[in-house]
Amino acid sequence: MKKDEVKRFNLGLEKTPIQRLENVNRDLGVNLYIKRDDLNGLGAGGNKLRKLNYLAKDAVQSGCNVLLTFGGVQTNHGRMTAAVAARLGLKSCIILNGPPPEKATGNLILDKMLNSELVFMDNSEFKNAPDAEEKMNVLREKTLKSVIKSYEENGDKVYIIPLGGSNPLGALGYVDAVDEIETQLSEMHLDLDYMITAYGSIGTYAGLIVGSRMRNHNYKLIGMNVLHDFISHPELLNEHLDYINDISRMYDLGVTITSEDLWIEKETIRSGYNIPDPLTQERVMYLAAREAIFLDYCYTGKAFSGLVDLVNQKKIPRGSNILFMHTGGLPGIFSDIHEDAMQEKLWSGNQKVFTL
Repeated sequence: MKKDEVKRFNLGLEKTPIQRLENVNRDLGVNLYIKRDDLNGLGAGGNKLRKLNYLAKDAVQSGCNVLLTFGGVQTNHGRMTAAVAARLGLKSCIILNGPPPEKATGNLILDKMLNSELVFMDNSEFKNAPDAEEKMNVLREKTLKSVIKSYEENGDKVYIIPLGGSNPLGALGYVDAVDEIETQLSEMHLDLDYMITAYGSIGTYAGLIVGSRMRNHNYKLIGMNVLHDFISHPELLNEHLDYINDISRMYDLGVTITSEDLWIEKETIRSGYNIPDPLTQERVMYLAAREAIFLDYCYTGKAFSGLVDLVNQKKIPRGSNILFMHTGGLPGIFSDIHEDAMQEKLWSGNQKVFTL
């Protein structure tokens, strides 16, 4: 099937703005711009909407009325899936990796406001076991089968959306984004040297690199790893490359991406996926104080921190034109793990207080 034959919704705003970061530029000596996909006008924003425009359209065309997806307990993708379902009058269900927390924080609150069903997979008994991954796969299969059966017995039809919406169909959302960005940059009379995004479930990076290659762009696309253990699993990069090329093959886009085309900064995961680390915290607070733009500690914060590292290490030369993709994730700041981790830095208990 050719890409032009694939239908999609156009939920949210028509396009998201690009802003120049004047204060940061003075500090770093670069020309840094930020693409605000956190401001897309639906469900607290984020990059997943571009993918879900395609996936939800396919669900409706397939006669499905339930959008079901997966993620961590604070999944941004799950929240955006619930938001899209709410806008379209569909049901949503998020299967979450882990036991339910003692209280709802961050995305969980928004999930429930969007009337999504939350199903938790309690892995606490085997989380640290040598075969934890194998057991989690068994639990996931069991949970999915049970949840689908429950919906079908109620007369519903379930559409399964993968982690992060990152399959070839969903990635088309970021193939499209390259055209949008190209138009905006042309209006700004700006030629990019680098584009930078978080590298998690891969769909955003995959769509961007396929789209940019289709248009023969010369800028370098850098993915900042926030999820993958490339040290223990070096084979992952080849699997990711296969997925990227599947997008071109399935939709006749006429490009082939090789391992030499990929620039992935593997160490930006720092302490691990969604684990608070001091350097990411420091740089998230820096951008907020300098530009009044909020990043999250799981995705965009680590990606921005990696950008600063590359500039400081002179791997990105001074004076370069850089576009940073803000892929959303703000509700994650208010999750229990990150609220707790930031208390000492932000809330000493010694604030000024005046009374009568």
